[in-house]
Amino acid sequence: MAEKGEAQLGIFEKYLAVWVALTMFSGLFLSQYFPTLSIAMNNMQIGGISIPIGICLFLMMYPALLNLQFEELKKLLHNPKPIIITLISNWLLAPIVTVFLASLFLRGYDQLTVSLILLGSSPCTAMVMVWGALANGNQEQNIINTSLNTITIMFLYAPVVSLLTGIQNIPIDSGALLVSVFVFIGIPLILGYFSKRYITRKKGEKWFLKVYRPAVGKIAIVALLTTLIVLFSLNGNVLMQHPEEMIRISIPLILGFLIIVGLNLFITKFAGLRYREAIISVIIGSSSHFEIAIATAISLYGLGSQAALGTTMGLFWEVPIMLSLVYLGRILDHKGFWSK
Repeated sequence: MAEKGEAQLGIFEKYLAVWVALTMFSGLFLSQYFPTLSIAMNNMQIGGISIPIGICLFLMMYPALLNLQFEELKKLLHNPKPIIITLISNWLLAPIVTVFLASLFLRGYDQLTVSLILLGSSPCTAMVMVWGALANGNQEQNIINTSLNTITIMFLYAPVVSLLTGIQNIPIDSGALLVSVFVFIGIPLILGYFSKRYITRKKGEKWFLKVYRPAVGKIAIVALLTTLIVLFSLNGNVLMQHPEEMIRISIPLILGFLIIVGLNLFITKFAGLRYREAIISVIIGSSSHFEIAIATAISLYGLGSQAALGTTMGLFWEVPIMLSLVYLGRILDHKGFWSK
């Protein structure tokens, strides 16, 4: 488990909200003055997926799936309560809240509804490691939970998304959804597992954890920001003419985060969890795997779609909200919120 002194954000993670805002303005600038650049990138396709963006999306997903540790799952029975609470939040509470808010705010906007569902049905497996370390939560629990989420998302993501879009009477290409899960989760998961085994055998676990994983993590953030620039550049004209689209998707996104965070705070309190376990359950149970949501939206609807824009806005709001949750958790702990 990381010591307190190690729970520090790098410059990319620390100012991720700033970088996302800069990519938005950069993309809008490119859309007005260099519109052919992003269009040319999007037109380099195989099977409907942009090759450059496909590479960026893979580089976004691969580092997140390096967190998978099968051996840690053996410890699940030692203290199952916080893990069970988190799974219920990820696969029951968040989807229900998502569908309710989509019905309330996004009726008639099918792609924005799908973007909300894609975010609400994807438990995070990457940035929660950073948030958990900053909050001084139980990182062993964090590793077990993210490893379990990585496995469950392989089997539950497509069925849950299909179910929720069906409830909203929105037709969705189930085949393309399954392909998206395989391409953007399955393949990186397999490569992540075998590359981790190979590298730790050749260079040692310490080199893998201290050198390799941080390096590919930085590459992932660069790939994410590159993808966002292209997203906003392709949607630039729509956003300039219809800025209400960002506001429309932002309202249920923000409300969803606040509702789920609030519910998880009180669930962990009444379940009798102590701070270090409770804060991890709240963080993982309240965050979304925006990388797979963005990748799936692009695969289903295209790079310049409303769905891709909606999932991007999920990232835009999640970063400051999760950072705020870290500090809120510390304040509540200081005031004895989780004390028995």
